[in-house]
Amino acid sequence: MIELENVVKEYPGHRALDGLHLSVPAGCVYGLLGPNGAGKSTTINLVTGLLKPTSGHIRVGGIDAVAEPLRARNILAYVSESVALYPHLTGRENLQLFSRLAGRRLEESESTACLERAGLQADAHGRRIGTYSKGMRQKVGLAIALAKDAKAVVLDEPSSGLDPGASHDLAERVRELASGGLAVLMATHDLFRARDTCDTVGLLVHGTLRAEWKASEVQDHDLDLEAAYLDLVNDSSHQSATSNSVTSKSA
Repeated sequence: MIELENVVKEYPGHRALDGLHLSVPAGCVYGLLGPNGAGKSTTINLVTGLLKPTSGHIRVGGIDAVAEPLRARNILAYVSESVALYPHLTGRENLQLFSRLAGRRLEESESTACLERAGLQADAHGRRIGTYSKGMRQKVGLAIALAKDAKAVVLDEPSSGLDPGASHDLAERVRELASGGLAVLMATHDLFRARDTCDTVGLLVHGTLRAEWKASEVQDHDLDLEAAYLDLVNDSSHQSATSNSVTSKSA
């Protein structure tokens, strides 16, 4: 449902992504891990059409997201780390407003169903967003994605700033969405949540996908995800420092 094929993104003097291959099928939660500066935000911005790749191909639901960005966005939803909602409107009103902006008018029953599927408690539907916790706002973001009838969802650090209970609850909702057929690409720093939520975990370092692990490898403790993460990140940092040193001496 989400495919990146040999994607390169270059900025003056810096290559943010270096031949990235990544695939997220329908019904799958893909967790994209990596340290700061690894290229996770660049990847998300490319998939959502906020950036164009220097080279390579990006497809959403088989649609070329570079050649036909509007068609691709029609089946793609994005939930940011801090969902931007109108604090003076209720959860239901925010959902209905954003749905109208996307060209769809929701009936009251549809709004309720989307908010319930996203996990927002019923007594909060009619309360102003300004009274919500961050976890509740994230659920409204998920409801907006559901109302859009998206086929794929991109989540950017969805558990950042959430307490363990809210993070667990949000992860459960993400799993439920995937079980309903959505493809979910989730960029995160949360190794624990990635291990428990994702079907596949990929590690991005210096713009390169250094490793991919299936859920069975990390959930059954056949793999120490934290140790593998640190080993690969530290090894890449060492190689990068050595390369820069050699280049500097040659110059």
